[in-house]
Amino acid sequence: MNPTAIVLGGFGINSEDETTWALNDAGCDARYVHVQDLIDDPKILDNTHILVFPGGFSYGDHTGSGKALSNVLLNNIGDPILKFIQRDTLTLGICNGFQVLVALGLVPALDEKYGERQAGLLKNKTNRFVCRYVHLRSVSQKCVWTQGIEKLYLPVAHGEGNFYLPDDQLDQLKKNDQIVFQYTDAHGRLAKGQFPTNPNGAVRDIAGVCDPSGRILGLMPHPERGMFSTNLPEFGRMKEEARRAGLSLPEATENRKIFQNAAKYFG
Repeated sequence: MNPTAIVLGGFGINSEDETTWALNDAGCDARYVHVQDLIDDPKILDNTHILVFPGGFSYGDHTGSGKALSNVLLNNIGDPILKFIQRDTLTLGICNGFQVLVALGLVPALDEKYGERQAGLLKNKTNRFVCRYVHLRSVSQKCVWTQGIEKLYLPVAHGEGNFYLPDDQLDQLKKNDQIVFQYTDAHGRLAKGQFPTNPNGAVRDIAGVCDPSGRILGLMPHPERGMFSTNLPEFGRMKEEARRAGLSLPEATENRKIFQNAAKYFG
């Protein structure tokens, strides 16, 4: 039986179609569920293996990215969500979804303090919305979602992705192997906070973190928007270079592995 997944949508959320497709392509039985439908029937979570908060601009980001949606969830189904993550389940938050996970206190959840907000995703240091492709390196051995992944090339599209924790908690995050992705240049060298390699100024070039169990992942870049070689900004040049060399480009990118790992976890 394929693992079941729900992808939340509604109220300004987007990328739900791409995310649902990515999960189904990986071997999951994924479906779109409107936030209000989940609030009306939280028992949906009882038969769900994977919960995904996709990207977008929930509630228009009017009170800050992810804050309104997280408050709605906490005030209505906070306990069912905590019960869900305490089971052997997986949870993913992408971009706005990462902001929601942070606000819900599901990541980083240092010292197992789930439900307590500890981190921040502040405004980009440029004070501008940034939309571009970035390079990441995978640095966590713990995270379920990133097994077998060394590096990724995928898009970002956000105005508040500047991850922040105090230094002592950052040290704890690293010690716990909860730093999952870091921004790098094309050669795999850390961005060192420099724009545009680090698109938002996040401390220690952090692009994604997980909870202590490794089952909950939040990241700013969008793997679901870069699933095919044809999505890449350099596709035309890469295709011509491959043709001249008598080669062919692979159809899929490494970004698919994130969703494949989720399906394999329940295999």
